[in-house]
Order: sequence, then structure tokens, then C-alpha cells
Amino acid sequence: MRNSAKGEFAHRKASELFHVDFHEFMRKEADYTNYELASEFGLTLRDVRKLKKQLFRS
Repeated sequence: MRNSAKGEFAHRKASELFHVDFHEFMRKEADYTNYELASEFGLTLRDVRKLKKQLFRS
């Protein structure tokens, strides 16, 4: 069976996604750059972009 990023998002709970507190992420998202968000939450830049994209869609 093939796995994709879209499939992974579908099967994860929202709270398990990247192990990030979404409320805190959304507060800091407006003021911080992607690089600062990545270092603040221990993510890669790609993960920050994926997370922003996922939050924008929901």
C-alpha cells in the first residue's frame, strides 16, 4: 500500500499533528517568520509550510 502526505494527515488526530500546540502556533504565526516558527517549535521549514497549508484549508 502506498503512503502519501495527504494520507498521513487524514489518519492522524489533529492533536498529534507535528506535536504542536495549535493555539500557540496560530498566535505566533502572524508575528514570526517561518524560520522563527520552525526554531520555536522544533520543526523543519517544510513542516511549518505544511502546517500553515493544513490550517489554511480547515
